Amino acid sequence: MDIEILEFQVPNENNKMLLVWDVEPSHTKAQVYEKLYNIFSCFGPLYLLKVCCNAPQNPPGFYALVKFYSAAQASKAQCHTDGQALFQTSPLKVRLGSRKTPHCHLTVKRRSLSHSHCVELANYFCGFNGWRTKIISLKELTDEHEAEGGVRFRRLKFGCELELSFPLHRQTINAAAVVEDSFTSTGEFGSAPSGIVELQRRCKLQRLVRERALVQAFSNVLLIRIGEEKLMVQVKDISGQLLPPVLTEEVVQVTEFSPDKHEDQDEDGLKLEFSFGQDKARDFIQDDFISQQTGNANNSAQ
Repeated sequence: MDIEILEFQVPNENNKMLLVWDVEPSHTKAQVYEKLYNIFSCFGPLYLLKVCCNAPQNPPGFYALVKFYSAAQASKAQCHTDGQALFQTSPLKVRLGSRKTPHCHLTVKRRSLSHSHCVELANYFCGFNGWRTKIISLKELTDEHEAEGGVRFRRLKFGCELELSFPLHRQTINAAAVVEDSFTSTGEFGSAPSGIVELQRRCKLQRLVRERALVQAFSNVLLIRIGEEKLMVQVKDISGQLLPPVLTEEVVQVTEFSPDKHEDQDEDGLKLEFSFGQDKARDFIQDDFISQQTGNANNSAQ
């Protein structure tokens, strides 16, 4: 019986990536995205689906990159879709990727999934009622100090500690996070910042700190799939790690922290080379990616 261990981390393994090409230009890019999503999401939740136009030197059409959370689901999708026409007249080519990275001997630290991806993955495999969260503490530490020119800086800092539990599996874990934000009041010295602005910032920080604490908790959870039907949830052994006080946790500057931008860095900055045992197909894909990356670099330079 096959056993697969899933972590709440960005899936970068080759056996979780599919490359689809020979997509006809009979549909728009948006239509191709929708059709591919409907097809591949039937096999399991997708971390990423990216549709690209072929490079100018290649025949008109599209190709796509699909990332699954599960290697087993990616393999099943590849077997059932490769060589099938699906939504067009000619068959599609679907292959498991083989990404070549320089300095492959170096260990690259994997990133945790974003809050939305953690929730999506947990809901799919554990069910909407299969996991729970409880806020243990939500603290505020606000600091205010004077700067040159009579400008008063207002700093808001929130810390959160929560409990993540999986009742059916009798697994529980605690996690903590801290976020902060600062802004100024440019009015007369001593005047308070706008109440509306401060209220908006407080609401944003409270939401962000809860989400970041939940991401931290999920990062220590393992989903163990046994075959197609059975699932076990296991919490990593962190008994040797002391949970720091919530307000001494590493601080995240909200003004510099953008979950969506950080998450898209892996998706938009693709510099991949795929090898499928077919030189023509490999060269086709490599040339396409290189052309797009060169074009993006030129646009940035301009």
